[in-house]
Amino acid sequence: YDLGSGDGRIVILAAQKYGARGVGIELDPKLLEISRQVAREGDVAHRVSFVEGDMFTSDLSAATIVTLYLSPSVNRRLEPKLRRELRPGARIVSHQFGIGSWAPDETIRAEDGTDLFRWTMPSR
Repeated sequence: YDLGSGDGRIVILAAQKYGARGVGIELDPKLLEISRQVAREGDVAHRVSFVEGDMFTSDLSAATIVTLYLSPSVNRRLEPKLRRELRPGARIVSHQFGIGSWAPDETIRAEDGTDLFRWTMPSR
């Protein structure tokens, strides 16, 4: 699941490069149209879907991986939802920004110099 998926590039690349299944959640209908078109052109429309919706009200319980490329304040607002809805073992990866005071399990420096943060949901 990519929250605020924009033009869908994260979900589409994961499907193309790794054979992943993915869901993008995006508010902007124009970006959804672009995402769906690029997925068709990239021959991965059968592996991905894009949902017009609000990341704060969408059900994330089926997600095994959640990707975030959002602002620090949005990440902070998402923390309770992620903790509440994601199953143990689900992973979260955030580009550039942490999630409030929630310490990541791992921080990786990407080739472009930005940080990637990873969390794994603990057992309940």
